[in-house]
Amino acid sequence: MAIFFKMNAKEAPAISQILKLAQKFNNFYLNGFHSNECLPFVIDGHQVGLIKPEVRKHLLSYPDIFTFQVNNTVHLNTSFHTYESRSKCLDQVLRELRTKNVFVALKGWRDECYEVKTRYTSEPLMKMERSATCLFGICNYGVDINGYIRHPEKGICIWLQKRSSTKQTWPGKWDNMVGGGLSTGYGVLETAFKEAEEEASVPSELMTNLTPCGSVSFFFESERGLFPNTEFVFDLELPLNFEPKNKDGEVETFELLTVADVLSRIQTPEFKTTSAPVVLDFLIRHGLISTENERHLPEIIELLHVPLQTMYRFDSSTPAIENGRS
Repeated sequence: MAIFFKMNAKEAPAISQILKLAQKFNNFYLNGFHSNECLPFVIDGHQVGLIKPEVRKHLLSYPDIFTFQVNNTVHLNTSFHTYESRSKCLDQVLRELRTKNVFVALKGWRDECYEVKTRYTSEPLMKMERSATCLFGICNYGVDINGYIRHPEKGICIWLQKRSSTKQTWPGKWDNMVGGGLSTGYGVLETAFKEAEEEASVPSELMTNLTPCGSVSFFFESERGLFPNTEFVFDLELPLNFEPKNKDGEVETFELLTVADVLSRIQTPEFKTTSAPVVLDFLIRHGLISTENERHLPEIIELLHVPLQTMYRFDSSTPAIENGRS
């Protein structure tokens, strides 16, 4: 039998801040996306990203790699017409920019690549260093697992992890129990099993309870760049006596929290902003956030499912015609 979370009068103001949180992890979608300051980034006639003015000015130094059209779009030179050649030429540019130390994002260099595609179902056009994708507004994909228990007295309780202080991004912040990006060569389910083993030592027999629960999507902006992210979400109900243990050195500790404590935690600066959508989605699906305790629920749900798959609409086979370095 499900045990539903109910707030008392003192707790009500906290949950009313959920809409503000949803607006926070969609700060670019709600503001910057409509400002027309960013230029579409186009490969082979298809838009795959957005480039901010401060990134564009550095790309102007590479006229053999990037061309700039009169219609305010940035194109990867069409002479690079294969997956391999595109990946290689851009990797060289990024490594040079890294040595120049002009972008905060590249300080978190991973030596790990993401596929660059127009949509999730599209064939990849190239691969790109993970830390650099935010400079080009490339859509990223990841996997998150909500690890939880059903406590006989406290109801649903959720496991959170505290990220290692040495992580390249969001060091020392609280996060979902398990999460990881969809790197080149890995599928969604494969990534889920891999991350569950490495981050939380979840044994294979418990992973049979893994339940796919769709996805969340949002468009966040930070000092590092633009993050149009889609996270494939899984729920994993765990035994009461299970305690996650880290293997890969990327987690400092784990903590099991009640729903009320999780709601408080995700609204603090100590929680990774871009992981909050996964938690909110879980709480909504399990009836713990509803119209009974959150009157902005319809708007919050919309902000958990930003239409990233159809957002980049520029599509043209017309080659770049102007360098635009003036």
